[in-house]
Amino acid sequence: MKFKFITILCLAFALFLSACGKSDADLQKAAETAAKAKAPTVTVAVKDGVATLTGEVATQQAKTDAEAAAKVDGIKSVTNNITVKPTPPPITATTDTSMKPAIEAALKAKGFTDVTVDTSTTPATIRGTVAKGKLAEVQQTATLANGGKPVKNEVTEK
Repeated sequence: MKFKFITILCLAFALFLSACGKSDADLQKAAETAAKAKAPTVTVAVKDGVATLTGEVATQQAKTDAEAAAKVDGIKSVTNNITVKPTPPPITATTDTSMKPAIEAALKAKGFTDVTVDTSTTPATIRGTVAKGKLAEVQQTATLANGGKPVKNEVTEK
């Protein structure tokens, strides 16, 4: 009789332990470890077996990878609240072609007739030749005529 009671008690205890899953704290630790391997900035919170991911990642792929990694054994579902950093628009070089006549006129007025202006580059570029000792003056003239914006100087002295 005693043996049957102990056997039944042991079976009941074993069933009870197997019915109890991992705790939310254990699940959170496992899910966060797995998710951080894919996206280090992600945090994971687990409540009632549901993992909630938060944080910011650089790409949509990193977001997807972190979600997949967080689905460890014992997690019922994953709520992915990770945000993807917006990609800044590409920086495009812009040139102000309207400045070319102004720079050319200023150079001509100072007597620099062998200098050309190229505004298809950023910054505008001056090329040509000037008399010895006039390099700084041609640079200053072009820069002032360009509204104070820098001008690339590829002018050489004679």
